[in-house]
Amino acid sequence: MDAFATFLHGCTVLKNKPEWQKTCADAADAGRDDASLRRFFETGFTPYAVVNPDGSAEGMMTGYYEPVLRGSRKQSPQYRYPVFAVPEDLLVVELGDAYPDLKNLRLRGRVDGRRVVPYYSRADIESGKGGAAGREILWVDDAVDLFFLQIQGSGRVLLDGGGVVRLSYAEQNGYPYRSVGRLLVERGELTLDQASMQGIKAWGARNPDKLPELLNSNASYVFFRELPVDGTGPPGALGVPVTPGRTLAVDPRVVPLGAPVFLSTSWPNSTLPLNRLMVAQDTGGAIKGAVRADFFWGSGDDAAAQAGRMRQSGRMWVLLPNGFPRTPAAPNP
Repeated sequence: MDAFATFLHGCTVLKNKPEWQKTCADAADAGRDDASLRRFFETGFTPYAVVNPDGSAEGMMTGYYEPVLRGSRKQSPQYRYPVFAVPEDLLVVELGDAYPDLKNLRLRGRVDGRRVVPYYSRADIESGKGGAAGREILWVDDAVDLFFLQIQGSGRVLLDGGGVVRLSYAEQNGYPYRSVGRLLVERGELTLDQASMQGIKAWGARNPDKLPELLNSNASYVFFRELPVDGTGPPGALGVPVTPGRTLAVDPRVVPLGAPVFLSTSWPNSTLPLNRLMVAQDTGGAIKGAVRADFFWGSGDDAAAQAGRMRQSGRMWVLLPNGFPRTPAAPNP
């Protein structure tokens, strides 16, 4: 069972957490036939329906993927859009260290005299402000591809001299994500069904003079780190590679990372049911709230097409080990 293999891989991290130790030990000892794996999930976990603060049970399910870009270690007229590592002047404050109720919340900023103020916005960084200059990992050939690399949080870059590198999320400038697709719909530039990644790229090709203003309307900016390409998927927030078709990005304030999640939604741009046991292994800047998740489709063009089309309504049930010390927001077992 793919879901079991994905969960078991997550146990390389979860086994070090007291609330998961017994469950991960049971997983290691479980039989690998379908009956044994079904028994493992049915007897070792308690299911909880995830509900929104208003009591509703449905929410938005989107998709993400690992993009593949073209780039170079050297800046040139072709490769002129920089991918930055974390600037040295970016501060990250873990609010939960001082306020336990704010666990999993971080404040990003910079020092201005004796004050900590918000870090630079996307427009500021693009204009050269802040400590990003000199922190270039490489350069890529397309501004929109780079923008979507930041939205996805990781990707691979095919280098012009040969070779491949993987870029993974390292930090963010602290601003909330704003959907440029939704903005284009509000402006009447695109219809709702055109506001996919592919539709936004096509709009940018038709309107190159308007593109910088559109991208800068999303003040959020992501910084990366370089990782080797080892044949697995990109690393998720749990600390293990994500699995195509089985990894779900969630809000960890509601759903604990590593937990199995039964997802009931539909296939992208379709009413065909998509009901599947997933594993919460990742997070995302736009994934906030209880019944809200991002489905990882994999790498390449096909995955990008599926992810770009996915904007479906769905429901979620989280499976927590029996006796787990917490339940999701507004649990409904």
